[in-house]
Amino acid sequence: RRDVQKKVGAANQKGLIADIGATNARFALADREGISGERVLKCADYPGLAEAAKAYLAHANLSGPLQAAAVAIAGPVQGDRFSMTNHPWSFSVADVRDALGLRTFHLMNDFRALALAVPHLKGADLRQVGGGRAVSREPIGIIGPGTGLGAASLVWNGTHYMAVPGEGGHVTMPARTPREFDIFKKLLEQKYHHISAERVCSGKGLVNLYNGIRLLDGRSDLPERTPEEISRAAQDKNCAVCVETLDLMLGFLGRIAGNLALTLGAFGGIYIAGGVAGQLGEFFDSSRFRGEFEDKGRFSEYMKGIPTFVITHPYPAFVGLRAELFAD
Repeated sequence: RRDVQKKVGAANQKGLIADIGATNARFALADREGISGERVLKCADYPGLAEAAKAYLAHANLSGPLQAAAVAIAGPVQGDRFSMTNHPWSFSVADVRDALGLRTFHLMNDFRALALAVPHLKGADLRQVGGGRAVSREPIGIIGPGTGLGAASLVWNGTHYMAVPGEGGHVTMPARTPREFDIFKKLLEQKYHHISAERVCSGKGLVNLYNGIRLLDGRSDLPERTPEEISRAAQDKNCAVCVETLDLMLGFLGRIAGNLALTLGAFGGIYIAGGVAGQLGEFFDSSRFRGEFEDKGRFSEYMKGIPTFVITHPYPAFVGLRAELFAD
């Protein structure tokens, strides 16, 4: 870890932090005392990251020049050039750094930032949904449906947890029932050549499942719906197809989260991030999620001990970005 003076200069210097998804660009300022000035911008309103950051900074409460930024973004971060997976922004890291007049610009995968946040989340930041107690220093998994689906892990390196980002949202999604196979077949016929977890376990996945069921059941009488409309109708129980759609999605999330837990031996816990799960409350807690998570044949008893937590902190990536920006 680099020295904090190389990142943010003086001890009272503020740094810019941002969590960029396919839909929203969340910005804030961070220093050693905490996080302030949280603001959410729509990615579609700006041609690129630099323009969105400048728009935020134009209204930020800065008393001096900004020297450093840490940005979490959806997609694999490799080298200088970055292109978002689910949004058209594409940019050079060096160009953004120079456009903002920064000395340090640290770009990381959004789920790496979430992973870095997990050791700092306590109490009201989390809601446990099943399982036993988290075991200290054991592996931890993070997965979360938003516009897309992200995943990462934390492993203990002897002194602290080390974040390991990945692209687990794009693993092949297993179907288990004839109904699921039929829905997947419709999606393969109409739209995709590969059913990844993200295709059926995300905001976009809700729409895919809803449309797949409409096609399969011949429900042309049903309207097109957004992920928010599907979720709301399911919770209100005024659309049977929406109820099935959300039920399936949460079952798929439990299934893929269980796969991650088995792969890691994640007795440190599996943490569910993203806007979809956090907004469902009791609907999530009573859904198929935990049952699918534990349903691993001979290893079902093994799975019962692994705790799952919904992250309820409104800006968890900010916690991880601040931890990175001010790492000693």
